[in-house]
Amino acid sequence: MATSIRLEPEIEQRLDYLATQTGRTKAYYLREIIKQGLEDVEDIYLADKALEDIRAGKGRTYTTDEVRKELGLDD
Repeated sequence: MATSIRLEPEIEQRLDYLATQTGRTKAYYLREIIKQGLEDVEDIYLADKALEDIRAGKGRTYTTDEVRKELGLDD
């Protein structure tokens, strides 16, 4: 899937420098940045969504004892 984005000149220069110095393409680094950054963004926003659900009564929390029992850690 082709996607285009507009980068600030400073970011573009840094990306150009990195690609030139390492012999890799800018596209390679953009894919790497997106993969790593997406994991962080998913963690943040999905955790926020889970917290909203709990506060709205749409989810529940578990005590440590409940988790240990469910996982069979108390045996």
